[in-house]
Amino acid sequence: MLEQVAATISRYDMLTQGARVGDRVIVAVSGGPDSVCLLHVLRELGIRVTGVAHVNHKLRGEASEEDQRFVASMARETGLEFHSSVAICSGGNLEQTARRARREFFHDLIRRGRADRIALGHTRDDQAETVLFRMLRGSGLAGLAGILPVTAEGLMRPLLDVTREEVETFLRERGIAWREDASNRNPRFARNRIRHDLLPRLKRDWNPRMVENLAHLADLAYEEERWWVEEVHRLAQQTLLVSPGAVEVPAGDLARFPRAVARRLVRHAIRRAKGNLHGIQFAHIENILELPKAGGRTELPGIHVIRSFGWIRLEVPGGPLPAGSSVGVPGRCPAPDGNSMICLDVISRAQGVDACATLKSDLYFRKIPEKLVLRGWRPGDRYCPVGHANDWKLKELFQRQRIPSWRRPFWPILCLGDKILWTRDFGPAAAYADQRARFRLRIREIPAKDESFGVFSTS
Repeated sequence: MLEQVAATISRYDMLTQGARVGDRVIVAVSGGPDSVCLLHVLRELGIRVTGVAHVNHKLRGEASEEDQRFVASMARETGLEFHSSVAICSGGNLEQTARRARREFFHDLIRRGRADRIALGHTRDDQAETVLFRMLRGSGLAGLAGILPVTAEGLMRPLLDVTREEVETFLRERGIAWREDASNRNPRFARNRIRHDLLPRLKRDWNPRMVENLAHLADLAYEEERWWVEEVHRLAQQTLLVSPGAVEVPAGDLARFPRAVARRLVRHAIRRAKGNLHGIQFAHIENILELPKAGGRTELPGIHVIRSFGWIRLEVPGGPLPAGSSVGVPGRCPAPDGNSMICLDVISRAQGVDACATLKSDLYFRKIPEKLVLRGWRPGDRYCPVGHANDWKLKELFQRQRIPSWRRPFWPILCLGDKILWTRDFGPAAAYADQRARFRLRIREIPAKDESFGVFSTS
């Protein structure tokens, strides 16, 4: 038992280097055999256990109170600090609600600096039950990874390679008492039906090593997902355009990628746009990938999807519109879409003239203004770009350039008062292209600093 748990902690880097004198670990103890075993195993391994955490859901009357007293007594006997919380759950999915309440309590302990890690007592049997449950619910590969060994938020599960039978053997050999939760046999809960009915029948009628095989499936899926997270992150940086409340994906790239890559990139884009994948199903992803080339739209839970001019946009309804920003000269300011930085540099005559850059990005003034305004497009905007004799409506220029309609409100436009001086791609205004003017202002657009993308779900 001790060697197996130590190996699991090491394999998944659950603790940092020098863990025995470094990371402070609080063990979540319900009073049941798994969590009680975990507490004693970590202490025997010399891990720096500093406290015990217990959540009382008050679902079983006096039995719940006895559980709390039992765990509090165990904390006193071992000289550990006792952290308790009451989280009353009612209505809806009690299991899910209680799980969320416990997780929030544990994360709060870490946020408040009471611990670096919270250790949970999930075993290989719990892993097998979770994988089987998710298979029955139609989960994808990420869901089949089951219970994660360690999460970015600081939860760790050192018993994932230990069976429930091994846990009870460990406790009996040492004469350690634990509490039994009668609700763990209530068939009202889906997990109990899997634990006490479905899984035993599968072991008896199909494969006696079902628990082990399901746990191996979880491990395979977990390692696959770890690799995919890095790969999709790399592809997302190369292909996705992120703006406030929305993400754009090149339709050509999705068509070029293998289907497995395209599906994951779309899921990543959805998570990036709305913050989660709640309500998103397999059919939703397929609908996005099958949007017609001529343009189309589809509605997903909490997100709109539109295809136009070779791009697919995933946007949260009611997203923000850009406001104008004052920018000093010289100076810099984020573009309205947030994907680039607009830089204004005063160029001296001694620096010479780059004819190509002049045509695309230089403005000329008799006197350099102290401030300009950078904003997005507004209906009715018009100006005369350099090289043209008459004003053009920006809407017409957008159409000629096949600029999707959703990008237009975020299109960078530099103004002096109500005069448009410059726009992305269409260049300076002809009225400010006279190279005989004394001062020259160069406009550069550079990529904004990289932003982090979504990570593997920490369920």
